[in-house]
Amino acid sequence: MPAEDLVIEDPTHPTKKKALRWKRKTRVLILCSRRVDYRSRHLSKNLMRLLPHSKGDSKFDRKRGLTDINDMAEIKNCSKVLYFEAHKLKDVFLYMNDTHIGVAAVFLLHNVCTMEELKLTGNCLKSSRALLSFGAQFDREPHLRLFKELFVSVFSTPVAHPKSQPFIDHVFTFTLVDDKIWFRNYQILPEQAGLAEVGPRMVLEPVKIFDGSFTGEVIYKNPLYRTPNALRRFEKLQKQKKSYNRLVEHIATKTKKKKRAALFNFDQDADFIFEDN
Repeated sequence: MPAEDLVIEDPTHPTKKKALRWKRKTRVLILCSRRVDYRSRHLSKNLMRLLPHSKGDSKFDRKRGLTDINDMAEIKNCSKVLYFEAHKLKDVFLYMNDTHIGVAAVFLLHNVCTMEELKLTGNCLKSSRALLSFGAQFDREPHLRLFKELFVSVFSTPVAHPKSQPFIDHVFTFTLVDDKIWFRNYQILPEQAGLAEVGPRMVLEPVKIFDGSFTGEVIYKNPLYRTPNALRRFEKLQKQKKSYNRLVEHIATKTKKKKRAALFNFDQDADFIFEDN
């Protein structure tokens, strides 16, 4: 939790009123590109409902250039950006940027499920603050520590935000499984000392990290990442290979049957037995 979010519990403390002021005026701009699929569009709406310090905007045209999003964030008075970019109506990439520091992380979205699709039993107050939970792996690698700082700066609601509720009733979890980051949202059940999932769900596959906001040099590149086009091409080649092998086996089977028929043709090979001597 950022230092400015620390709350003093003693009501008689002289800095009590000062500590409850809205100090960390962080705002997040959430927008999508044109031709994005409906799941990603509804996912962005779910995130706007869960993050009271977020602002929306109309769909962005990729022909304008990604650097124009920095100007849009400045006009909206936002220091963080969540941008969903669609490719070929199939793949969706998530850009998570800090325009002030100038760091951008790119993720490929997998297994997106919105709150309307899941219909889970969990529930939370609108505009309430959330706890952030990270796995132990996020403190081991440098790029994972950078991801953690980005997640904290984007998903943590500032204290005393005008649109936020002074309650903490749900938790965002970030878990690293198979080199992918799994995002989940759970309701905190104090009576049962447990959790109930609220949604949405998504899996983030890291792609790259840039040293600038939507620009700059690549400071990290995932060595295990394969482009969706390469994966689809590989699957297509595998299917073609299976079809080719099946055709070869079929031809070989027909050839073997013909050879057996020619070898054991009784009418032709056994005529010499009945010939007149």
